[in-house]
Amino acid sequence: QVQLVESGGGLVEAGGSLRLSCAASGRTFSIYLMGWFRQAPGKEREFVAAINWSGGSTWYADSVKGRFTISRDNAKNTVFLQMNSLKPDDTAVYYCAVTRNETPGRYNDWGRGTQVTVSS
Repeated sequence: QVQLVESGGGLVEAGGSLRLSCAASGRTFSIYLMGWFRQAPGKEREFVAAINWSGGSTWYADSVKGRFTISRDNAKNTVFLQMNSLKPDDTAVYYCAVTRNETPGRYNDWGRGTQVTVSS
């Protein structure tokens, strides 16, 4: 399995920026996609962004396009989520997750999450 640890969450005012990091360890050689999800209080978990570990292709939810940027540092086994122009409805626990080569399309490994709170 892959172990994931998120960091960088916190409290920020609307319009501000925040950068999240997710450090992976364990069987990192098996990573295919690294992605970010979020879950707001009382809401379902939703997809935010993902990046292909080898090719670098990215995908974004419509709600964050133009504001968030996902990137990775393969040498450090780390994925980042740069969040700009933050809105109060971005408030959520943000989770890092990975798909593995042996189980295509399945986000099997998850971090514990990091809280992002955006004030009005």
